[in-house]
Amino acid sequence: MSGIPMEHGLLLAAILFVLGLAGLMTRRNMLFVLMSLEIMMNAAGLAFIVGGTHWHQADGQVMFLMVITLAAAEASVGLALLMQLYRRFKTLDIDAASRLRG
Repeated sequence: MSGIPMEHGLLLAAILFVLGLAGLMTRRNMLFVLMSLEIMMNAAGLAFIVGGTHWHQADGQVMFLMVITLAAAEASVGLALLMQLYRRFKTLDIDAASRLRG
C-alpha cells in the first residue's frame, strides 16, 4: 500500500493541470504557452502514475513513458516554431503567428 492516498495524488494532478490550463489561456508569449503545455502533460502523466500505483498495475508507468515521449516531441516542434517566429518577427507573441502566411 502506498503512503499517499490516491485522492491526494489525483488532486495534485488536477491542480497542476488547471494551473497549466490557466497559463495556456492567459499568456501570449509562446515560451510560456509551451511551458504551460508541458505542465499539463506532466499532470496527465502524474495521474497515470497514481492510478497505476493504486491498482498495482504497470500500465500507468507505460502510459507515463508515452506521455514523456509526446511531451518531448511537442517541445521539439514547439521550440522549432518558436525559433522561426523569433527570427522572422523578432517577437515571441502568438498573435504575430497570424502573419505567417507566405
